[in-house]
Formats: sequence, structure tokens, C-alpha cells
Amino acid sequence: DTLIIEGKYQFKPDLPFSPGGEAAGTVSAVGEGVDRVSVGDRVIALEAYGAFAERWKVPASAVAPIPPGLSVVQAAAFGLTYGTSYYALKDRVRLAADETLLVLGAAGGVGSAAIELAKTMGARVIAAASTPEKLEWASDLGADEMIDYSTTDLREAIKELTAGRGVDVVYDPVGGEFTEPALRSTAWNGRLAVVGFAAGDIPSVPLNLPLLKGVSIVGVFWGRSVSEQPQLHRQNFADLAAMIADGRINPRVSAEFTLDEYEAAFALFTDRKVKGKAVFRLR
Repeated sequence: DTLIIEGKYQFKPDLPFSPGGEAAGTVSAVGEGVDRVSVGDRVIALEAYGAFAERWKVPASAVAPIPPGLSVVQAAAFGLTYGTSYYALKDRVRLAADETLLVLGAAGGVGSAAIELAKTMGARVIAAASTPEKLEWASDLGADEMIDYSTTDLREAIKELTAGRGVDVVYDPVGGEFTEPALRSTAWNGRLAVVGFAAGDIPSVPLNLPLLKGVSIVGVFWGRSVSEQPQLHRQNFADLAAMIADGRINPRVSAEFTLDEYEAAFALFTDRKVKGKAVFRLR
């Protein structure tokens, strides 16, 4: 959201626009010919922007039922982060049980979801974040080891935690200065999942590194995958709903705001103080 507002995202919406890529609530009206969604349905909605408003018009294909067991607040914080992270770990890097996963930005929305999902998949998780409070959050989610990369050299810490072997998979929603040292810290046949650039800077990496280490750099564009592979998307959401039902994952919200508190809410993002997800409530 902040990158879109700052004009730094992959696309730039026409002005004026309302930010916000996901919401949860009750359907108040449907268009002509819509038969898979009905007035009164409790749904999650996912689009590029427009969610931070009292009403939001989206295509019927952009909504899904709220999984049983989720409150509407949890549901508003669920779709994008867990959808992205599950698609990344399951379909793009094919994380296997007993592999080691490094999660950068581990206390953020997608980072938090990646930790939970990786643990359900049987992986060992190393969480990297910028404050002790964020690492405590990651530990509560199930991460096995922690790295504070504001005070510790990332490569040296990974080397120590893996006895010099390196990590099998890097989950990178941060970009900036941490991508290259994380890439250098992969094991043979490792994978780097490029999820986003929360740091604001798109890194450039020496392409001899993937060659020498046998590493795959894998792009994760979940939003496009939803339209390109709708059947896969539906199956993944069914998998996630099952994980919620049996308690394997539990989407967390660390802060709630009303819409008229938007300045305080966005200050959390720009100051990088959000843990997990923050949610606007209309009522």
C-alpha cells in the first residue's frame, strides 16, 4: 500500500484513488449476471487498490467466502498474505520438509504468514527482522532461530546457524541491501523467492552467484497467478481454509484503526512498526 501511494509500485493507478488491496465484509449488491455471489454473503475481496473506503466495487471473481473459524477482522488480514506465501512456498520454490527457510522481514504480513506455513510444511525457519520486538513476534509464530539484521551481520549469522551449509530457501519480501547477502548464504541448489521490495529499493545481484551456487531466483507475482491459474488459486484457498479449520494457522492482527485514524495507521507502516497486519474497521 505504501509503495503504491508513493508511486514506487509495479503499476501506478490513475488519480485520485483509494489504497488498500483487501477487505472483508458483507455483499450489499451484485451486478447483472453474477451467480456465484449473493447479497448477504460474508466474503473476502482482493484487488490492487480501493479497499480503504466505506463501499468497494470489485469483480465477482475477486471475492471468496470467509473461511469458517475466522472473524471478519482476521479475514480482512488473511487473503493477500497467506495467499502469497502459500503460493510462493508450495508452488514456486516447492519448500520440502526438513529444508531450512530464511524469512526476511519476518514480522511483516507476508513474512509472518510464511513462518506459519513453513512450519506446517515441516521446515526449519530462520527469522530475520530489525528489532527484538519483531523477532519475539516471529518466535511466537514458530520460528526456530532469529537474526536481528540491524545489529548482526546477516551472512555471518546464517553461516553460524547452518554450520556453514547455508539455507535451502530465502523468502524475500524486503529487497534493498539484504537480498545479495541472503543470496550468497544459500546452499547448493538453493532458491531465492523474490516476493516484493518493502525496503523500496529493487536490488541488482551479480548473476555469477546463481551460476556458481546452482541457485534459482524465482519470481512470486501472486496477483497475476490468480488470473493466470484460477484453478490453482481456488485449490490453494481450500488448502488454507482447511489449515484454519484444524488450527495449523491462525491469522493475527496486531492493530485496528477506524478510517479517520488513517494518518496514525500509515505512520506504523512508514515507520516499519507493524507486526503481522493492521486493519481498518468501518464500524
